[in-house]
Formats: sequence, C-alpha cells, structure tokens
Amino acid sequence: MRIIEKYIARELLLPFFVVTLILIGLFTSFNVARFLTSAVSETLGAGAMFKLVGLKTIIAAEVLIPIAFYVAVIYGLSRLNRDQELNVLRSVGYSDTHITFTVFWVALPVAILSGLLSVYARPWAYAESYIMDAQAQAELNADRFQPGRFYGSEKSGRVVFVRGKNEDGKRLEGVFHYVRTTGKSEIITATEGYQRELTLEQPARIELFDGKAYRLTQPAVKDTMIRFEKLTYFNEDEQAMESRRKAASTRALWSSEQPREIAELQWRLSRPVATILLALMAISFTKTAPRKGKNDKTFIAAALVFALYYNLSGLAKTWVEQGVVAAVPGIWWLYGVFFLAVILRLWDIRAMLSARQS
Repeated sequence: MRIIEKYIARELLLPFFVVTLILIGLFTSFNVARFLTSAVSETLGAGAMFKLVGLKTIIAAEVLIPIAFYVAVIYGLSRLNRDQELNVLRSVGYSDTHITFTVFWVALPVAILSGLLSVYARPWAYAESYIMDAQAQAELNADRFQPGRFYGSEKSGRVVFVRGKNEDGKRLEGVFHYVRTTGKSEIITATEGYQRELTLEQPARIELFDGKAYRLTQPAVKDTMIRFEKLTYFNEDEQAMESRRKAASTRALWSSEQPREIAELQWRLSRPVATILLALMAISFTKTAPRKGKNDKTFIAAALVFALYYNLSGLAKTWVEQGVVAAVPGIWWLYGVFFLAVILRLWDIRAMLSARQS
C-alpha cells in the first residue's frame, strides 16, 4: 500500500475505532441500566448480568460496526476535503476513482469482520443469552422461588408457592401451582419438584412428582382431577422460539426451507455487502466546500439515507419471513437497488466535479 493509501486509511480507521467504542459504550450502559431496574440482576447475580450484557453487545456489533464505519468515512473524507487535502491529491493525479477504491479496500476487512460476527459470533451469543434470558425471565424458575412465599404474575394469572428447597436450590418441596386462563383454572400440588437445566432445544420446565392436578371450568360444567407420579410443566413463548432460530448455526440454516430461517440466513450473509455499500454511499456525502466547516444539511441527509436503508432492510427480511417475497430474490433485491443508487450517486458527484474543474 502506497503512502497516500496509508494516509487515507489512517484518516478513516482512527474515527472508526473511536465511534465504535462510543457506540459500544452507549449500548452497554443502556443494557446495564435496563437490567439493574429489572429482576435480572436479582435473579442471575451481578457476574451473570454483566456476561449477559457482553453477549447482547456481541449480537449488536453486526449493526454497530457498519454504522461506525459509515460515520467514519463521512467524517474522515469531509475533514480531508475541508482542509483541501483532497484537492492537493487530485492535483498530483490521485483521482476520485482512486479515492473510491481506497475506501473500498479499507472497508473490505471491516466487512469481513462484520460478516464473521454475523455468521459465527452472533448465533453463539444468541444461544448463550437465550438460556440466560430464559433463566432470568421464566416464571417457572426455581432460582427465584424462596420457601414460604407466594409468587404471582398478573400477566399470566399464575401463582406459585414452595414450602422448601434443598441446598442447591433445584429440588423443591411442597409445590403449589395455580394458573387462570379464559374459562378455566388449573391447580397443581406436588410433593416435590425439580428444575431442569435450560438448553437451546428445551424450553424452561419443572418436573413435578407425586401430586394432583385439578382443572376447574367457568362456569362449573365439568371439573376434573388426576393423580400423577411425574408431570413436566413447560413454559414457552414466541420470543423464545425467535431466539432459538437466531441462535441456529449457519450450517443448519443452509438446508432449511422455512421462510423464517431463509430470511435469517440471508440477513447474516448480507452484513458484509451492507458494510461495503454503506461505505461507498458515504463518499457521496463528503463533498463539502473547503473552509466552510461542517455542512449540517449533508450530515442530516446522510442520517436520513441510513435510516431509510435500515428500515427497508428490516422490511425486506420481514417480507421473506412472511412469504411475501420468495427465497429468490429474497432480501437481495434491496441490495441490488442500493448498489444502483451508490453507482448513480458517485457518478453524479464525479460529473459535478468534472464540470466544476472545466
């Protein structure tokens, strides 16, 4: 790499690292504050809570890194243009095409990093955080039950009482469970229960032993009662199912024909493409007039373009998930449109500069 390319790369990478650290710091602080005000810290403990925050940050990194590089390109090249350094480079034969290719080559390793995070690190972080989230939020979680106390949830109409627990807190004694749904109520009593360890494949569950189950209908038409030696009670929700799909390995998604899993796979593979296209689009917002300082309208336009792209990318993924758009073209139509917009934008800027020089 020649001296000029190294200089431009330094002007892009330095703000990139600074913006990345700022975004990660803000995201981490937000999650710490959110968990401290919820029951997560009390249920899991401080150490596990900070581990969960770290996992959430890894998941968000695939979005934070492209944003940081997008901002870095705008800031770095705007600074060079404002100080007339780009004009000096053009005067010695370093054209706008060279500048574009330099930005592309600098963006390439950033795009590879974003892709690796999306394809490998993000599913792993989702798998780990899914288990920790489920442990902290599951209503049927033995860790949050203290002997001799009633635990209720207005949202689900559930009430749980435990008479005693063993030393490790996983085996329960004297379990009472009540849940009310539309038109019926269910009461379960058991001599003992056991909290099974959560896995990615299994939802939160408690195994109850030697007990009775009562089902009461409203109005009282037919009530039932059964005795059981062992009863497994599951606690599952749509959010948990969504988390498990995001935690699936990329290899497993390759062979799937489910629209939701196809959308997830295409989203992961699109992260490097999005990083490069955003970096190239950012070049078109760096043509501020020298010595006039920052152009607020330019930065507002850049923010609006990114917001438009981000919302359209989410919409494209949702359409594939719902079967509105087939696996082909999938979400790739958006990046085809985005690529044409980048080409037209850069071509328009180049034509404008050529006309100004002539």
